[in-house]
Amino acid sequence: MKESDYQKRISDNLTADGYFVTNLIKTNRNGIPDLLALKSDEPAMYIECKTLKGKLSEIQVFRLNELSLLGFNCFVSYGMELKKWQIIEKKDTDLF
Repeated sequence: MKESDYQKRISDNLTADGYFVTNLIKTNRNGIPDLLALKSDEPAMYIECKTLKGKLSEIQVFRLNELSLLGFNCFVSYGMELKKWQIIEKKDTDLF
């Protein structure tokens, strides 16, 4: 399956659970996760979708760390499995 297929299935599942889900196709910041899921009285969820063999780019890791440090719930999916993002500590020189 393609990454877009996983995005659609994850979006449909979250929508069925009462979330408003939008695909963040083009934003003013590189590396923003693919999906934003919102539900009343729950923190926003950012979700980066990958295929089973997909890998995060350095800018995606940076952005997931940044959003997590700001208090947002971030997840990475490999296929249909959502995993909560754990902040990766890197030296400033390792980011870019």
